[in-house]
Formats: sequence, C-alpha cells, structure tokens
Amino acid sequence: MGKTFTRPESLAETHTHYCPGCTHGVIHRLIAEVIDELGIRGRTVGIAPVGCAVLAYNYFTFDFQEAAHGRAPAMATGIKRVRPDLMVFTYQGDGDLASIGMGEIVHAANRGEKFTTIFVNNTVYGMTGGQMAPTTMPGQKTTTSPFGRNVEDCGMPIKMAELLSALETTGYITRQTVIRPKYIVKAKKAIKKAFTYQMENRCFSMVELVSTCPTNWGMSPIDAVKWTEEKLLPYYKLGEYKEPA
Repeated sequence: MGKTFTRPESLAETHTHYCPGCTHGVIHRLIAEVIDELGIRGRTVGIAPVGCAVLAYNYFTFDFQEAAHGRAPAMATGIKRVRPDLMVFTYQGDGDLASIGMGEIVHAANRGEKFTTIFVNNTVYGMTGGQMAPTTMPGQKTTTSPFGRNVEDCGMPIKMAELLSALETTGYITRQTVIRPKYIVKAKKAIKKAFTYQMENRCFSMVELVSTCPTNWGMSPIDAVKWTEEKLLPYYKLGEYKEPA
C-alpha cells in the first residue's frame, strides 16, 4: 500500500519536545510544506524565539538563528537588509512578541521590513510556567493570575492583528487557527500568501495563529480545542485584516 503523504524536505526527521495536544507541530509542518512548495528551502532563514519554540532550529532542515527574548524582529531586520535575497521569517509566541517584544514588532511593521512573522497565540507564557501573557483572556487563570485575569488591573487582552493592521504602512496581516482540519487548510493558505508577498518584495507580513496550550491551561487536548472555539475565537476573530494594495 502506498503512502498517502510524506514528510516535507524542510522538516527534520526527529521527535519534537512539545506537549501532547500542542499545535506547534502542526504549524511547523505547514511552514515546511509551504517552503517546499515555493522551492525556497536553500535561501530561507528562520529565527527562533525564547519560548516553547526555542528549539525550533532542531526541527527544520534550513538555516536558523536564535534571538534574545522578543528581539527576533530586530534580528530579522538585520539579516534581510544585509541579504535581501534571503527569505526570512520569525517564529514567535505571544509572550515573546506581544510583551517584551512589543516595541520590536510594532516598529518593524511600521518600517515595512520585508520579512514574515509567524505569531503563535496561545494566551500564556508556555515555556516558563504558564504565567499571564498580554493575550490572556479576562478571567483566565494562570500561575500569576490564580483567580483569573482582572482587566481593571491588567487591561484587556491585546489583539495584535488589529493593532498592526491599523498602521499606515503597507502590510499583510491575518489571523487564523490550526485546531481543526478546516482551519488548518486556511492557515496554510495564509502562510503561503505571506511568504509569496515576501518573495515579491512587497511588504511586511504577520500570520497570527490562535493555538492551544493544554498543559498550562490544565485541560485535555480535546477540552482545549473546545475552549478555544468557545472562548478565544469570538474575541480573536479569524480573517484577513490587511492586504497590500
């Protein structure tokens, strides 16, 4: 019996360290498939964050760099400006991008840097113990908000897609999710569109992916998917937020 699918060349043949039910593995495969389909593996450079994906360079078969916490956009800016022929993308979580790296991503987008950002939003700091993040939902319990996020003290969750799409600079901004097959298909199309815009040297692009974190949410993978659909997606609405003219 023949194989129904094969491992993308851009994806390393190794086990990942991610928890059961985590969506990082799905996102990694989508990125690898897109890079293979576009034929750009030989000139792609990824930038790993500080967070659950800190070891992402072990899971791909093209060049990778490691950035300090939140500084992936700065590193991507340097690489892309020195080598504009390269395809450069950052891979960042919500703590990395929307907290310590907020200034970095806002100014990179506002300058119109020609790289791509894959933004994984699972509403918590995953690697460091499940602390409250800028994207944590109102009332959501974390290790640093054991009684739930109090918006009077901490403000509302930050919507990064909406924030960056409000900038006057040309860009491609979208929010998708990868929690079910019907969403995964759209997420792959968004990632491919973002890389294509970079290949055409047209604009900065960010693909936000609403994701699960069963371990830090204290849920089973199935319950985490249900909670995402019931609680996260009504707030973090999916769709295309900005397209280049």
